Amino acid sequence: MSQPSVTLWSDANFYSPYVMSVFVALTEKGVPFSLETLDLNSGEHQRAGWPGAGLTRRVPVLVVDDFALSESSAIDEYLEERFTPPTWERIYPHNPENRARARQIQAWLRSDLMPIREERPTDVVFGGATKPALTPAGEAQAQRLIEAVESLLPPGQQNLFGEWCIADTDLALMVNRLVLNGDKVPERVAEYATFQWQRASVQQFIALKTRQAG
Repeated sequence: MSQPSVTLWSDANFYSPYVMSVFVALTEKGVPFSLETLDLNSGEHQRAGWPGAGLTRRVPVLVVDDFALSESSAIDEYLEERFTPPTWERIYPHNPENRARARQIQAWLRSDLMPIREERPTDVVFGGATKPALTPAGEAQAQRLIEAVESLLPPGQQNLFGEWCIADTDLALMVNRLVLNGDKVPERVAEYATFQWQRASVQQFIALKTRQAG
């Protein structure tokens, strides 16, 4: 049986946390894929003719043969169902309750914590930028995030569910918006984010920007 053609559409700067989530998911699963980029600053994502034009006109967009899908959490879940274990690696917990919790975390990170996302954009994470002190709203949301990690992360562990899943990458990225800006974060929470950041698939995504600059 021939392998499907898989393409991931990304922003040209590789600043999107949602592209990173899908890139990591594909890499962890071991699914071969090609990468296409759009210059969002020049409005390439608004043009007709690319697979996302009829959808959200946002990245990421995943194309598998003639099927195109946008929205990163939907893509991650699709990948788990389309490229199933044991042939492909698992990116969600096996336990259904843990799997539901992982999806809940992903949905929360995408729909909430807006002051953090606004005050600590991903040029902090991927571009080395430093931003001013958090506003009171940003501080409040940072404390919510920290408390959530502290309640979710089992004592003495570096993964949410005993072994890595895609929600670890997404959650660590949100925490690293604070850590990499030098904001005060409890040691256990910062260590969790740092540990997740060293995962090979994450480092492969970060290296894309290095190759782009070169």
